[in-house]
Amino acid sequence: MRIAVLGAGAIGGFLGARLARAGVDVVLIARGPHLHAMKDSGIRVIESDGDWTVPVEATDDFAGMRDADAVFVTLKAHSLPPVAGRLAQNLGAGTPVVSAQNGIPWWYFQRHGGELEGIHLETVDPGGEVARLIDPSRVIGCVVYPATSLVSPGVVRHVEGERFSLGELDGQESARSVDLSRTLASAGLKAPVQPRIRAELWLKLLGNAVFNPLSALTRAPLGEIARSPLVAQVVRAAMEEVDAVARGVGIEISVSIDQRIKGAARVGDHKTSMLQDLEAGRPMEIDALTGSVVELGDRLGVPVPHLRTLYASVKLLERAGLNSVG
Repeated sequence: MRIAVLGAGAIGGFLGARLARAGVDVVLIARGPHLHAMKDSGIRVIESDGDWTVPVEATDDFAGMRDADAVFVTLKAHSLPPVAGRLAQNLGAGTPVVSAQNGIPWWYFQRHGGELEGIHLETVDPGGEVARLIDPSRVIGCVVYPATSLVSPGVVRHVEGERFSLGELDGQESARSVDLSRTLASAGLKAPVQPRIRAELWLKLLGNAVFNPLSALTRAPLGEIARSPLVAQVVRAAMEEVDAVARGVGIEISVSIDQRIKGAARVGDHKTSMLQDLEAGRPMEIDALTGSVVELGDRLGVPVPHLRTLYASVKLLERAGLNSVG
């Protein structure tokens, strides 16, 4: 099996490096200094028990995915709409697209059923363009659990987590998802095929929609926020709003808010992806992670005052940062 990884940064680089080390035929699509470092020296992965380096095939040419048996999209959510056309043009006949992104993804209401079937969220997919370009029959959902960061070009730090849950949008256990699961397992990764991938997505979003914006606003790492009595009420109230929106689309999140907070505390001093982006001067995933829940809450008539405050504050922070650079 040949796998392409589009957007091979921290998560995509870690995934690609693990696959390459296991002998899987993989091509990483990236850009800039990170791409040049991977082409010159491979990917170095730093883990708690040591570090290792593996040579990889890397390119900035989307044509590199044309002969892939599957394409993992690990781009940040806001980076996908501008390149969705190029992605669609370079897919092979029937090639599945594995959406390994945070937040409520563009495909969430495709093959969903019910009154919300086929709607799109402007915060994730402006104008529904991505949904029009990528046939929903191609899409496999993926919920990503590893905590990683890009230390420097070509160097990824893996803090914890090895799970990439997979799931067809219609809940079926397809041959292609089973094949992908086995390929990831051959690289030492956990890749269960889940019948209700949307429910697992909300389990992760329960934390991401709250902890990510709080980390950007406070500059505090995940564990510190989760353990702090100063923000405990805000964390809990915002998570209750996420849970209410999830219930509005028929999802009952499988863990309690207490359990989700304790899980975040165990991660320790890892910086969330949003804080990493803020410190690097990159656009943040605030629209997909928090704005999407606010937008969906408004559509369903579910009050989300705490999430709205977090969303608006980070949007203002981002605008101020871009203006200062400009």
